[in-house]
Amino acid sequence: MKVVVDAFGGDNAPLEIVEGAVLAVKENKELTVVLTGDENKIKAILGNRTERIEVVHAPDVITNDDTPTLAIRQKKDSSLVKAFDMLKMEEDVVGLVSAGSTGAILSGAIMKIGRIKGISRPALAPILPTKLESNVMIIDSGANIDCKSENLLHFAIMGSAYYSIANDVEAPRVALLNNGSEEHKGNELTRETYPLMKNLPINFIGNTEARAVMSGDVDVIVTDGFAGNVLLKGVEGTAAAILSNLKSSIKESKKAQVGALLMKGVFKKLKNKLDINQHAGSPFLGCKKLIVKNHGSCGRVNIYASIKLLVKLYNNKLNEKIESMVAEMTEKMEQIDG
Repeated sequence: MKVVVDAFGGDNAPLEIVEGAVLAVKENKELTVVLTGDENKIKAILGNRTERIEVVHAPDVITNDDTPTLAIRQKKDSSLVKAFDMLKMEEDVVGLVSAGSTGAILSGAIMKIGRIKGISRPALAPILPTKLESNVMIIDSGANIDCKSENLLHFAIMGSAYYSIANDVEAPRVALLNNGSEEHKGNELTRETYPLMKNLPINFIGNTEARAVMSGDVDVIVTDGFAGNVLLKGVEGTAAAILSNLKSSIKESKKAQVGALLMKGVFKKLKNKLDINQHAGSPFLGCKKLIVKNHGSCGRVNIYASIKLLVKLYNNKLNEKIESMVAEMTEKMEQIDG
């Protein structure tokens, strides 16, 4: 099994990306990681740690300033395009990990890899912590700004299948993001989608409001990419502001500083729980092969976790599960229409 990693995607490339790959192969003896990027720079970081790590030379880099579709077409020697080419052409390459340009990754996934049979649009599915020990997933979080009911139905199926495998939960609780919990609430899209969600082969629990996102009462939140991205960025910004204000308040008082020392372990646990760089990236669900998009500022732990997640999703046949659930949904909808 091979996973290809874009070694020059992200703010901390190539050092943190390469080190993350080294951590992954150390843990999984059946895994080979292929790093794409400037060969000399990658090998200088690797040194003699080359067991089950391959390097494919790619002298060019796609940046966030590049137009995504043009970059995929024109920058054929970039680390990301080389990674996509390997993912597309080589059977034993089961997935791709990159912390590069989100737009370029989404464009490359659609243009070079394509969609799973029956899926109308792939979607980004990031995970957030909750006040409980569980996590919550948002799908979509920015890949599809304008959506139809069919897209949300597919997001629900993909999200349920992914959450089930990633978190070892048999029947994840799936909810539709709305401005109220009542069935009649919402805009035209959510009102149209709600009754259709009841016919899916998932554990649909109804509508949920944004304030319940981190309650632990929901596992998968289904929404369009615009609302999902606003929700995700709002949660991230709020968490960052709370931690920053807490730190400033502690510095203002000697008593608070003493108290903080006594609670050092608690604060560290909270910080790790809220720190996106301690967790795997967001899978781009619905493509024929597995793709995980990392945050641009991610470090080696994030890359390692993303590779580990990708392998787990592959071994548990995520794409096959999604395709089967879509076929079941289609058959049921046809019976209802008939």
